[in-house]
Amino acid sequence: MQNDNLKSYLNLHLIVFIWGFTAILGALITITADALVWYRMIFAAVFLGFFLVYKKKSFKIPLKSFLKLIFVGLLIALHWIFFFKAIHVSNVSITLSVFSLGAFFASILEPLFYGRKVLWYEVFFGLIIIAGLALIMKVEINYLAGMLYALAAIILGVLFTLMNGKLIADHEPSVISFYEFLAGAFFISIYFLFQQKFSLDFFILTTNNWILILILASICTAYAFTASVKVMQKLTPYTVMLTTNLEPVYGIILAYFILGGKEKMSFEFYIGALIIVLTVILNGVIKQYQKKKLK
Repeated sequence: MQNDNLKSYLNLHLIVFIWGFTAILGALITITADALVWYRMIFAAVFLGFFLVYKKKSFKIPLKSFLKLIFVGLLIALHWIFFFKAIHVSNVSITLSVFSLGAFFASILEPLFYGRKVLWYEVFFGLIIIAGLALIMKVEINYLAGMLYALAAIILGVLFTLMNGKLIADHEPSVISFYEFLAGAFFISIYFLFQQKFSLDFFILTTNNWILILILASICTAYAFTASVKVMQKLTPYTVMLTTNLEPVYGIILAYFILGGKEKMSFEFYIGALIIVLTVILNGVIKQYQKKKLK
């Protein structure tokens, strides 16, 4: 059981690294955020559909659960739209640094979803993370619009993570993800139809954009998202959200070397990011210590 938990935790770190690379792809793909998310969800659903057929898994799901998945799919679509919009109006480093607030929101909302007591040290760590973020915002105020989009994205991200934490108890992760991606693509399609965004030009992309979108949809979405849902069978949503705070670290490092100049931030920014990382590590140490005391 302990080995299973360790394997899930290591797998989660691989997923978070992939998510950090997702932000790089979002900066490199030169189409609007909503169009990017539409392509991402459509292709990810197709990849998962083929996977489910190959594995001979059933697509059947109770109506009540199906309705929940539709709602979660909408949350995911909005989460990704705000995420990529934040990257486009600011940069990868700013967007991912705001994602550190996920642990704070999870520490407040998870007890409400799961009926457990509030762990005050989780709230305390969340407040430290906010302090690190405040330092970043103070010195990078010109990126305020990007920070607000990122803030909206992470709130939505916490909500759908908590909801998936309940759905995973009864359903296969790949099936959950398949219906959520389809639902998200459906809602965006309805919006595009009303806005008359579907045209021949909409489907004409550069070769570079097609390649990056396919990588984004397959590795960074179909695989990473489904795997993240699966690890929740072993790990709590709070642990998932807190580990996800390492996404800024992976993403910022990758952005610095891949995207160059635009991603070079002030010294205070990196101090704030360091505070966030140390908080994540300290939380992990405390949780491990508490588990040993209970044995």
